[in-house]
Amino acid sequence: MQRMPSLNELRLLVRVSRLYYEQDETQSTIAERLDLSQATVSRLLKRAKEARIVRTSVSVPSGAFPDLEEEMQGRYGLRQAIVVDTIDEDAHILRDIGSSAAFYLESTIRNGDVIGISSWSATLLAMVDVMHSLPQTTRADVVQILGGMGSPGAEAHATQLTQRLARLTNGEPVLLPAPGLAGSEESRRALARDNFVAAVLKRFDTVTIALVGIGAMQPSQMLASSGNAFVQEEIDMLRREGAVGDICLRFYDRDGEAVRTKLDRRVIAMELDQLRRVRRSVGLAGGKRKLDGIRGALAGKWINVLITDRFTAVSLLRD
Repeated sequence: MQRMPSLNELRLLVRVSRLYYEQDETQSTIAERLDLSQATVSRLLKRAKEARIVRTSVSVPSGAFPDLEEEMQGRYGLRQAIVVDTIDEDAHILRDIGSSAAFYLESTIRNGDVIGISSWSATLLAMVDVMHSLPQTTRADVVQILGGMGSPGAEAHATQLTQRLARLTNGEPVLLPAPGLAGSEESRRALARDNFVAAVLKRFDTVTIALVGIGAMQPSQMLASSGNAFVQEEIDMLRREGAVGDICLRFYDRDGEAVRTKLDRRVIAMELDQLRRVRRSVGLAGGKRKLDGIRGALAGKWINVLITDRFTAVSLLRD
């Protein structure tokens, strides 16, 4: 049990606390003014909290959801959850998640990081659209972790996404010169033997931050137009196998277990097990259409950071 401070001690605790918290004096300035050591000032400030002379509270602004974020982190074992305020419409959700993801990346990227980015994600495109350039002292290479070749218009999007992010991070873009979905298993094996493709596939294990969209079973318009989406018959087969969503065209079920089918052997992208080993695997997704896919990704622990909207967060916590 802690000893109650004497009146003299209380008087000193109050004086130090007022100088520090109300008059914004530094600890070193207080130490000089009161003829104390800085270590003593630090100890007195700690003692003032213990004696309830100083009570710290955080005023949560409108639009921030720390309780939801902390509950999401606890429920799903996330390294970090970022819950975005938005309105319940897909276009707004996409834009606002992209904006929050841009701020997150700008704030947390470190010199020497290697960023992996998936193709065909409208949310990642929204992120890059609003992201600011990093200081010249920071350099981070960007590796494309899902094949970006396809129809000409869509292929330009995938290439530009990687190149634009690399310009913003002062790094080198590492493009994967292959489609995300090969026409056959034989084609996939042949492409993987190509020297340029093989070199990029080896870079996957160097990624320190993976930025990925989370797909629903019905492909997005962007993915469908790229020529890298499975046809309806194949999607129906994946559904029968229990698939609820995908990351980089790698499918999993509601419990997060990878759905292994012959279709998986046509995909040219980072493997789910590789993604799980990345220090920060960041999923950007929200909205009702993506709910099952997000839930499965969290259950499988394929991502350890989630940036989503408040409606999706509430739904995930309601389960």
